[in-house]
Amino acid sequence: MIDEQGRQRIKDLAEADRPREKLMEKGEEALTNAELLAILIGSGTPKRSAVDLMHDILAVCDNRLSLLGRMTIAELMTYNGIGEAKAIALKAAAELGRRRAMERVDDLARFSDSASIYNYMYPVMRDLIHEESWVLLLNNSLRLVRKVRLSTGGLTSTLVDVRRVMKEVLQVDSTCFVLVHNHPSGSLRPSRDDDQLTERVKRAAEVLNVRMIDHLIVTDGGYYSYKDEGRL
Repeated sequence: MIDEQGRQRIKDLAEADRPREKLMEKGEEALTNAELLAILIGSGTPKRSAVDLMHDILAVCDNRLSLLGRMTIAELMTYNGIGEAKAIALKAAAELGRRRAMERVDDLARFSDSASIYNYMYPVMRDLIHEESWVLLLNNSLRLVRKVRLSTGGLTSTLVDVRRVMKEVLQVDSTCFVLVHNHPSGSLRPSRDDDQLTERVKRAAEVLNVRMIDHLIVTDGGYYSYKDEGRL
């Protein structure tokens, strides 16, 4: 059956294709990504069910939810059957997934090595299409006191004020900290600006007798650690 706006509704699909019923009967873990997303959007088009529509969109994203999360509302709305409300629902779901990933590590966050920093910050940065810089403020036990976004930039760079970094450190009486920024391009090679920023912040930290633990560059496929490379 088609609704008054010419859309194919989930409840009118064949029983085997009804994701809501499948979830009730078999549990959410039994559903594919496309089926779970179809529940969110509720309906497709006269020719494509909600499940088929989400299959189409996921195919463009190489079936990766991380790439789907990077799509803008405007990009989602280019697909026939995805209006503003459905696009917003998909973006909200992506953000909830990101926040849930952060919740799992917030309470136990201790940054004893570069891998622990990456595992914590990757959910924050994985869907970004622009550069962002963050500082993780730590106590003597290397546990997180606060994380602060320092700046948001363009596709290839972002500016960080060294004074801002030191101000954030002093406000919470942090004894050590970590700088983190992302490279949306996927490059793990630090830029000249990255090197210069690291050196300036390191010198400022030494003056204030606080420790700069590391400066991490995060990408979708890994990370670069100034500490691991012997540059801090």
